[in-house]
Amino acid sequence: MRVTGRIGTGLALAGMLLAAVMPALAEAPAASNAKGKPTTTEARAFIEGAEQRLKDLSIRAGRAAWVQVNFITDDTEQMAADAQRESIAATMELAAASRRFDGLNLPEDVARKIHILRNSQTLPAPSSPAEQAELSRIATSLESDYGKGRYCPGGRTDKCLDINALSKILATSRDPDELLDVWKGWRTISPPMRERYERFVVLANEGARDLGFKDLGALWRSDYDMTPEALTAEVERLWHQVRPLYLALHAHVRASLEKKYGAGQVTENGLLPAHLLGNMWAQSWGNIYALAAPAGGESDFDLTATLVARKVDDKEMVRMGERFFTSLGFEPFPETFWKRSLFTKPADRDVVCHASAWDIDLQEDLRIKMCIEINEEDFQTVHHELGHLIYDREYRRQPYLLLGGAHDGFHEAVGDTVALSITPGYLRQIGLMNGAAPAQKETVRQDAGAPEWSPDLAFLMKMALEKVAFLPFGLVVDQWRWKVFSGEVQPAGYNRAWWDLVEKYQGVRAPVARSEADFDPGAKYHVPANTPYTRYFLAHILQFQFHRGLCRTAGFTGPLHECSIYGNTAAGDRLRRALAMGRQRPWPEALEALTGEKRMDATAMLDYFAPLKRWLDEQNRGRTVGF
Repeated sequence: MRVTGRIGTGLALAGMLLAAVMPALAEAPAASNAKGKPTTTEARAFIEGAEQRLKDLSIRAGRAAWVQVNFITDDTEQMAADAQRESIAATMELAAASRRFDGLNLPEDVARKIHILRNSQTLPAPSSPAEQAELSRIATSLESDYGKGRYCPGGRTDKCLDINALSKILATSRDPDELLDVWKGWRTISPPMRERYERFVVLANEGARDLGFKDLGALWRSDYDMTPEALTAEVERLWHQVRPLYLALHAHVRASLEKKYGAGQVTENGLLPAHLLGNMWAQSWGNIYALAAPAGGESDFDLTATLVARKVDDKEMVRMGERFFTSLGFEPFPETFWKRSLFTKPADRDVVCHASAWDIDLQEDLRIKMCIEINEEDFQTVHHELGHLIYDREYRRQPYLLLGGAHDGFHEAVGDTVALSITPGYLRQIGLMNGAAPAQKETVRQDAGAPEWSPDLAFLMKMALEKVAFLPFGLVVDQWRWKVFSGEVQPAGYNRAWWDLVEKYQGVRAPVARSEADFDPGAKYHVPANTPYTRYFLAHILQFQFHRGLCRTAGFTGPLHECSIYGNTAAGDRLRRALAMGRQRPWPEALEALTGEKRMDATAMLDYFAPLKRWLDEQNRGRTVGF
């Protein structure tokens, strides 16, 4: 996750700190109704002046956000809420004032900046100062409640567990009763959010309508160089490209869970029980790899065990990620990065542990905030977060309003693209894996007539349990919010609507009955933090498309899953040129600069997982595929 005070990409407190302290929104009508016919010269002066003020003040907002999420107290919450309220009011004032230039034939760069100013806010505020303050308090309190969330098994207050500890149990335990207790326990943190979230929706929608949008969801979908309706259709098109791969994986995992837990826990043709999938939200299934891997796959290379055995610590994990980027020709991170980042959860205070990357001054004050665990998942996450910072630094010479990813999915995809190069071959190169090169791999014969299980398939299964399993969850979070913001889902049906979508897209069910006394969406960080989520779905598609394009640039001609661009400066140069564009041009042009293609395309993901899909189809013969 990326965090900055800049408009349109920030996620802090309630998912963003927009721009800067400016005149109150109440003054906006006077600005927008200024006398005299506006000119293009005035429009340019307006937007350039706004950029400078917003840039200066966003640094202040970013620092307030950093302190609040790293030192959660009543005082820091109030400081952050004040900064957020002023920031939201300022951005709304500027967006309203920019309407004076509607109808002018503006220069392309000015028109683009005004479009971004109006469309890239994730949390617009109402015009009333009192309601601005109320929205800010609610937004800050929701995220803080999540950060302070604990569950105390058995009611023992001396044994309370945070989300990291609870997630570790879900990842490692195979006791269905313990898993169920932890799953239910975490969801006790969110019902108190529900009433505030209802009010949050009302206020945020009011702010969106003040900017001319139907609701907050429509505003979010307008920031993709296409209409909200076109973005909705594009997401569905991409999902249907990859759905057959997901269904094949789902059917195999269902059979694997039934073999482990029995038909009493998992029905053969039914939905997957959420608590048995190794993740608090069933959004990734990598922690149950040992259950899904057939004979011969369980003993495959374990990166977590290797990292622990080599005594790799949190800082060295980050150093390894940095070395990947420097091998492509990128600069090392400045010394301030190592001094100011948070790598380990403090023992003496609450922090928001959700991993995030911070561009404090929009130049060189780059940081990550992450409670690093020494495991394979966090090894990948480190690369993801550093990718955000690399992107930030490459486009830092762009004007303020053009600082950002080509669209928000690009920002999320860059680090994950690099992480796709964490192949067995790469791990051998850096000394984290011993053994034979890929050409000498062994195979294990399964049941008669079944294809051979090889280390390649083991690797792809692990990847699919993370990447492919995530795809429908990447849709659910915003599908739910879009319906909530539009009014299609009313407060009385919040929880039922959530589980309807989980069942429809993920094929996953709640392990126990849920009711409207629950608020299960609030148990996922991005809902109380007001962080748009479609970006993550798009990033999961784009990272494979980026990877395929960079591998072609590197001259790689083998199976896509074997490609690593580590050390290839030609691929690094192409990546750098695309990242440096920022938001200067519409995203299809940035996509073309990176891949040679102008349309988002999930066939790269299908190419990557093609050997596994063939294997899954064989395994699923005679099984019901789908739900």
